Amino acid sequence: MFHNKITTIGIILIVSILLSACTVSKEEAKEKPNIIIIYADDLGYGDVSAYGSGTLSTPNIDRLAEGGVRFTQGYASSATCTPSRYAILTGTYPWRNKNARILSGTAPLLIGTDQLTIPKMLKKKGYHTGIVGKWHLGLGDGNVNWNRRISPGPNEVGFDYSYIMAATQDRVPTVYIEDGYVSGLDPNDPIEVDYKNNFEGEPTGKENPEMLKLKWHHGHNNSIVNGIPRIGYMKGGESAKWVDGNMADTFLIRSQKYILQHKDEPFFLFYTLQQPHVPRTPHERFIGKTGMGPRGDVIAEADWCIGELMKTLENEGLLDNTLIILSSDNGPVLNDGYYDGAVEKLGDHTPWGPLRGGKYSLFEAGTRVPFITYWKGKIQPMVSDAMISQVDLLSSLAALVESDLQGPDSENLLDVLMGRTKKGRDELILEAGSRTAFRKGSWVLIPPYKGPAVSKNVNIELGNSNKFQLYNLKEDLGQQTNLAEKSPDKLKELIENFEKIRGISYSDTEKLELK
Repeated sequence: MFHNKITTIGIILIVSILLSACTVSKEEAKEKPNIIIIYADDLGYGDVSAYGSGTLSTPNIDRLAEGGVRFTQGYASSATCTPSRYAILTGTYPWRNKNARILSGTAPLLIGTDQLTIPKMLKKKGYHTGIVGKWHLGLGDGNVNWNRRISPGPNEVGFDYSYIMAATQDRVPTVYIEDGYVSGLDPNDPIEVDYKNNFEGEPTGKENPEMLKLKWHHGHNNSIVNGIPRIGYMKGGESAKWVDGNMADTFLIRSQKYILQHKDEPFFLFYTLQQPHVPRTPHERFIGKTGMGPRGDVIAEADWCIGELMKTLENEGLLDNTLIILSSDNGPVLNDGYYDGAVEKLGDHTPWGPLRGGKYSLFEAGTRVPFITYWKGKIQPMVSDAMISQVDLLSSLAALVESDLQGPDSENLLDVLMGRTKKGRDELILEAGSRTAFRKGSWVLIPPYKGPAVSKNVNIELGNSNKFQLYNLKEDLGQQTNLAEKSPDKLKELIENFEKIRGISYSDTEKLELK
């Protein structure tokens, strides 16, 4: 009897200790901040009204900027999308991976399944991780059967949940993929995708212009979906094809649903908007809203989506414990493949702001983008001139959650993100395609590159020249005065620093083309 009584008391004590441990664990989990990265597509430095340029109004993004840190020297890693997405997730410069270029819709997964990523790091600290929106980092092994589970993909590089489009809105396959499966697919209407050859009997934008509701300008003249010609060929999957005008709403609703499902545990959401990338297809609620045509309207739509996401966080009482980071994968472009009035209806708006260049360019507007951090009650409103790159987010977020993991090229700039210091990076490699430039202090070096000075398709200065270019951004933000000849010592210093990081030797002016 006495022995049984002791045993009973012991069991009660053990259970009490276990319950207490569980309670502490749950309380600790609540203390971990939620993290949301809102990632726009082709949004320029001057497209956000808080940056004081252009004529577009973005009140919801402005609200984040005015209540948090607005960075004036925040950079994407590349002037094109896939490389920047690779860098932000892995903390690795994209030029270190020879395959980190703009990918087709059938490209294999770019991120190694054994590679460190932000979601993998956060999962180790107890986070649920999700991505909703544009992916464009490849899927599978390059020979995907779209009618079965598609792997590896986002789920294999750290995301517990994924609801994505494979590549871009202008590329096939034009379907949503949820946790590896094409959403809404009818097994009796299998999907076939090819980027070289069309399928027999399938119309194309080039051969069937009478079927188009949006005319192509360059490169977008293959399979027609919803009256829009795309890049690449696709057959089947009719029930699974997205409705372009509903895409923004679809991604917003999925993001809101994700938040509601995981609000009682720490979560990381990578909310990757498709706007204002082409084809620009605003919902009818936003058509004509800005007077700038579809490009202006989809930016207004994206701003509204961000406002609705913020309302969800506020309604659920999550704003006080959520770090929000907003940025863009590269700079702006007007005509990027379709006749949609982006050039003709631009008016006085300046998507590039005071900067030179744009998407695809080594000049500043290619990679210097809107970059904002917001955390209600934790981040004080300020404008920061600290230099920071998206490649730094992995190590900075690791510091936030007390992880000792680091990205290869990622610096811990948590205090910069939080507005506690304005001392950011001292140097940074910038990229556009296979070309790289070097930023150190207020100076930027652009090595000589062969090729056109201006892209004939998008009418953007690429930064190519047969001479070294050296600019002092503190005195010449618009990069109008090349100081390479007038400042030989500074030129030599930057070349030597650049060579050391890139592992490239410039022996003379005859050997300056990067391979």
